Amino acid sequence: MTSAAHRAAERVARDSYGRLVAFLAARTRDVAGAEDALAEAFASALKSWPEDGIPTNPDAWLLTVARRRQTDAARRRQTRTAGEVHIQLMTEELEEASAQPEAIPDRRLALMFACAHPDIERGMRAPMILQTILGLSAIDIAAAFLIPPTTMGQRLVRAKARIREAGIPFAVPEREDLAARLDAVLEAIYAAYAKGWTEIGDTAAERLADEAIWLGRLVVSLLPDEAEAKGMLALMLYAEARRQARRDANGAYVPLDAQDVDLWDEPQILAAEALLHEANRAAGPTGRYQIEAAIQSAHVARRVSGRPNWDSVVALYDVLLNLTHSPVALLNRAAALAETDGPEAALASLDAIADDRRMENYQPYWAARGHLAARAGRKTEAHEALTLAIGLATDDAVRHYLIAQRATLRDD
Repeated sequence: MTSAAHRAAERVARDSYGRLVAFLAARTRDVAGAEDALAEAFASALKSWPEDGIPTNPDAWLLTVARRRQTDAARRRQTRTAGEVHIQLMTEELEEASAQPEAIPDRRLALMFACAHPDIERGMRAPMILQTILGLSAIDIAAAFLIPPTTMGQRLVRAKARIREAGIPFAVPEREDLAARLDAVLEAIYAAYAKGWTEIGDTAAERLADEAIWLGRLVVSLLPDEAEAKGMLALMLYAEARRQARRDANGAYVPLDAQDVDLWDEPQILAAEALLHEANRAAGPTGRYQIEAAIQSAHVARRVSGRPNWDSVVALYDVLLNLTHSPVALLNRAAALAETDGPEAALASLDAIADDRRMENYQPYWAARGHLAARAGRKTEAHEALTLAIGLATDDAVRHYLIAQRATLRDD
């Protein structure tokens, strides 16, 4: 029974964490307090569910316990007179939610836009969405944004306190104010998808990718005229279409240029192409996500022509690099440049970010550097870079692929 209770708690944490945090924080505007109350509720569940049995509606059980923790905390913080009305409102809402647990309102979108409020530090808007809505740890978020984990954790604490201090409302803003907050929302959704995309074979990660696509569709339905929202959704669908081709029958990693295009999901590709066409209808690809989606569309052209379209890919990365000045964009451009101008030219372009400290522990940088050095015949440099990439790899299939690449250096 203990293992069943743990699995039930893990399922709720995976499927409902963001929905419960958003609901708990909506009235108090205390995101950190909502997270603490929910954490205590999960701790109580792990103690009582093995003995008393898993409740019929685990979400409602956790919500009830967490709300009680919030009410107790409110009583401790406030005098009885000052807190009486607030506590009564919380109690009434709790009773109503408990009576109809299946009708617990989903306030995740409102919380997302609260986290993207102009009063929140710009660089913390997307990370806070990732933690509060999707339950990612500060370590995972720090890796996604190339920031030290300790620094990320401290900034997240300050950002959550800011919501409470500034009295930021948990509501989807009026349509004229939506666009100003959209960048942070899209950045968070895509960062969540990227994590789910990277960790292949991990059920929780794949659910995260599904959740990101769901949120992307929701934003597009809310803002049908926003080209960047459509570009981001298209970008995710292009990537998702290739999911089954990224591993062979034995589970080994297959790089993009070696994938069997017949395994790519045609309905998802067509949906992505339609979204990208709609996004570009006015003035062509002008935003980051539209350009990245256009790069994926250029890769997809291989399904029709039977050959890669590297010239177009490099040209699009030039546009993206001028727009974002991102070291990741430069890294990806180098990989494409190797196909048009050769590995030496690609390695020369990577020198521009060789001293960027963010690249020190960025596994894709060392993997790309090792691959390009091997192609250029620089065996010692390739061996060193691939060794670092292997040490930084978190995916076993990718690690084995890199080990095999390094082994070929000796064979040669």
